[in-house]
Amino acid sequence: MPELLTDRTVLTVIAALGVLGMFVMLCRARRVSTSREDATLAALHRVTTAAPYLRDGLDQTSADRTAPHLRELLSCVAVGIVDSDATLLSWDGAANQHYADITGEIERALRTGKREYVDHAKLSCEWRPCPMRHAVVVPLEVEGRNRGALVIITEGDRRRLLRAAGEVADHVTAQLELAELQDSKERLARAEVRALRAQISPHFIYNALNTISSQIRTDPEGARDLLQEFADFTRYSFRTSGLYTTLSEEIRNVDRYLTLESARFGPDRLRMQFKIAPEVLPVVLPFLALQPLVENAVRHGLLNKPGGGTVSITAEDNGNEALISVDDDGVGMDPRQLEAELDNHLDGSQVGLGNINNRMRATFGNDYGLVVETEQGAGMKVIMRVPKFSPGVRPVPENPDALPEQRDNQDMAEPVTSGYE
Repeated sequence: MPELLTDRTVLTVIAALGVLGMFVMLCRARRVSTSREDATLAALHRVTTAAPYLRDGLDQTSADRTAPHLRELLSCVAVGIVDSDATLLSWDGAANQHYADITGEIERALRTGKREYVDHAKLSCEWRPCPMRHAVVVPLEVEGRNRGALVIITEGDRRRLLRAAGEVADHVTAQLELAELQDSKERLARAEVRALRAQISPHFIYNALNTISSQIRTDPEGARDLLQEFADFTRYSFRTSGLYTTLSEEIRNVDRYLTLESARFGPDRLRMQFKIAPEVLPVVLPFLALQPLVENAVRHGLLNKPGGGTVSITAEDNGNEALISVDDDGVGMDPRQLEAELDNHLDGSQVGLGNINNRMRATFGNDYGLVVETEQGAGMKVIMRVPKFSPGVRPVPENPDALPEQRDNQDMAEPVTSGYE
C-alpha cells in the first residue's frame, strides 16, 4: 500500500505539471480577451472532465468520451486515439480523410515509442481548403509498455503543437497508469478473498454438515433450520461479486456461523453476545472482514478452554468512524506468536488474521490496521476502525441477481441489534 500511495502522488504531480504547462500555452496562443485566470480555470475544468473516463482504462468507450475534451483543451482540428494494436478507437474533429495517410507514422510510433510528426504539405490532398496543417502522433506508455497513441491534428504553429502534444500525452498516460494501479489493487484484493475462503471453508463445511446430519433423525425440524442457515452462510461467503459489503450483512453472516457452531458444541459451551448500534449498520467494510475474526475466537479461544466461554461482537458509533470489536474470554495467545501471524496473511493458525489486517490497510490506509489485545489465559480482543465514508468503497447487494423488489425485501430483513446468550 505505501508503494501505491507513492505512485499516485508522483502521477498527480506529473499531471499537475502538465496542466500548468498547458495553461501557459493556452493563454499565450489563443490571445482572447479573457483573463489568464479564466483561461486557467477553463483548462483545468477540461482536464478534470476527461480524467474520470481514463480511470477506466483505454477502450472505445473511454476514448469516445475523452477525445472531445482533449480536442477542446488543445483548441485543435482533431484528436484521434488508437490502441496498442494501432486500431482507431475514437476520432473527434475534422480531417479524418487523412487518417489513412498517417497509419504508417502511427505504427512506427507504437513500435519505437517515439513521437512522429507529419507535415500536410507532404501529403496528397484534394481538399481545398484542408483544415490540417500539421499532425503529431504521441505514444502512450505505461511502465515501459505501449498502451496506444494520441493523434493530434492542428492548423496552428508546429512548435506549439509538439509541446502541447507532449503535455497532454503525459496527462493521459498518468490517468492510464492510475487505472492500472487500481486494477492491480483490486486483483490483489480478490486473490486475498479467495485465499481466505480456501482457508476457512473446508473444516467448517465438513463440521456443519456432520452436525446437521446427526440431527436429521432426532430433530428434523431443527436440522431443516440449520440447513437453511448453512445454505445462507455459504451463499454469502462464496459469492463472486463485490470486494465490499455492509456491516449489516457481515453481522447476519456472523449470526449464521455462530448458530451452526452453537448447534455443534452446545449453547452451554459456546455463548454469544451482540451489541450493535443501529446507526453503524450501513458502514461499508471489506467482504469477509468480520466472520473470520469470530471464527478465530471460537476455534482458538473458546473451544480450547474447559467449559467454553463467550464471544462478544460490538459495533459502536465513533464520530466519523465505526468502532467494531470481537472479544472472547478464551485461552488467549502469546503476543509474539500473534505478531508472526499478522506478518503472514495467507496462512497460520489464526484464520486470515493477517489477511484481514492487510485488506483493511489496503482499503482505508495504513492507519486502519487491526488492533489486537491478548495474553496467555486472558482471552483476545480484536478491534477494527472503519470510516463511515471512503472514496471508491461501495457495497453490492447480498444477492446481486435478485430482482429490485427482492433486494428491497432483503434489505428490510431485521439485523441482529441486541445482546443475547
